Amino acid sequence: MSTLTGTRHLVRLILRRDRLLLPLWVLVLAVLPMTYAASFFELFPTAAERAAYLEGTARNPSIVALLGPAYGDSVGGLTAQRSGFLLLIVALASLLTVIRHTRTEEEAGRRELLGGNVLGRHAGLTAALLVTYAADLLLGLLTAAGLVATGLPVGGSVAYALVTVLTGVVFATLGGLAAQLTETAGGARGIGLAGLGAAFGLRLAGDTASNDWPSWLSPLGWAARARPYQGERWWVLLLPLAATALLAALAYPVSVRRDLGAGVLPPRLGPATAGGGLSGPFGLAWRLHRGQILWWSVGFGLLGLILGGAAEAAGRSVEGNPRMEEIVARLGGASGMADAYLGVTLSLAGLAAAGYGIQAALRMRAEESAGHAEPVLATGTRRSTWLLSHVTFALLGPVVVLAVTGLATGLTYGLSTGDVPRQLGRMLAAGLTQAPAVWVLAGLAVLLYGLLPRLAPATWAVLAVCVLLGQLGAVLELDQWLLDLSPFTHTPQVLRDAWTPTPLYVLTALAVTLATTGLLTFRRRDLPVL
Repeated sequence: MSTLTGTRHLVRLILRRDRLLLPLWVLVLAVLPMTYAASFFELFPTAAERAAYLEGTARNPSIVALLGPAYGDSVGGLTAQRSGFLLLIVALASLLTVIRHTRTEEEAGRRELLGGNVLGRHAGLTAALLVTYAADLLLGLLTAAGLVATGLPVGGSVAYALVTVLTGVVFATLGGLAAQLTETAGGARGIGLAGLGAAFGLRLAGDTASNDWPSWLSPLGWAARARPYQGERWWVLLLPLAATALLAALAYPVSVRRDLGAGVLPPRLGPATAGGGLSGPFGLAWRLHRGQILWWSVGFGLLGLILGGAAEAAGRSVEGNPRMEEIVARLGGASGMADAYLGVTLSLAGLAAAGYGIQAALRMRAEESAGHAEPVLATGTRRSTWLLSHVTFALLGPVVVLAVTGLATGLTYGLSTGDVPRQLGRMLAAGLTQAPAVWVLAGLAVLLYGLLPRLAPATWAVLAVCVLLGQLGAVLELDQWLLDLSPFTHTPQVLRDAWTPTPLYVLTALAVTLATTGLLTFRRRDLPVL
């Protein structure tokens, strides 16, 4: 029997399980670069206007730290830089997809059941990598087609698409290696995210320093060094190919030598007895959710520091651009432009925080599917208490993340304007006003979990629709009723002079209604749902 026996069947199984999630992140990430290009064509149609934007904003240290360097003022070059943060998301999605279909399957015991049939030892890892590689390739094809359709050169569009594909491929393979090293999916994700964080840190250090050699050590740094639309360096694409080959050469031998369900690194043993905090469902839920709250807060805090530092440059980016100067005048001058920029970026942070809320709400489904919920509910713990313990963190966790983002943004923006106390309060309020819209999506996840657990992951599709409406609504001039389907459309812009809190009350009431309905339906259905 070949070590790859059964790979085709596992590929079909993975495609079946990810038939909703996989197309969603591919479609969203393929559409966004096209919208960026269309925006640059519309707002900065002349070379002089793009040059002013390049000097005033694109080369701002905070923007470079977040997105990477810009090597020219062409629409293609600015689009490639503006899409730089998307590469981080592509890497994250690819890494987590592979871990989900390798180590998570082993931890849940499903890999052992499948291994009872005719299945080669390399089949599981190979199937996960093939599906993720194919998704990255499809993403690249759609991205290139979209960029060419907006009027950008074919060569640069192909180069950017290849950069996107190979970035995803490298981190997918890193996820495959991480899955061989630990016994738990959480440990594998920790190793993979540490690798991704190190790559981002090296890229940031190189792009913001006078000597960019650290960026050459990072797969995220190679993307900019390929210079799409600015005299493409095709040879740079050999670096991610070599890194992929090296990671695969490490992952495959380990997958054969280790025992099924085991990892290379020995597990860290916990205490012999549980602490007092684990005596109830809320203590257990805190133990399960605290790591996510910590790392999401750290990541969003760093993001807020960067966004706040770039806000002051937003007002200077429009010099020499009559169309943008007119918009800025309506906003209230350069300070109004900075507020508009911060309002948009904090709205995007709200969309990202909704991803955390959905993930935390779906932890209940993961606990039930893994068989962890039944032992807890076999005690005196009531169903409603167990569900509320997780819902609490699904609702309060995003509040913590958004508060950290707002405070970090206000700190750096306040330092640049010389008014830290005022900006801290304003940005904290702007961040927290995103919470009710986030709660609506978290409440929807709770409702689906209680009513139709198998459809609960479809909440990710709703979030994807919200992202697309927010990013494409103005570009496509969609009807207002369609835009109103997203709860984030109704979030007031508190950085403006006049706003009303009524939409926040309505969104909060809707979130409470969804979560309460999910609780009532959960109390009446059978367990477990696999």
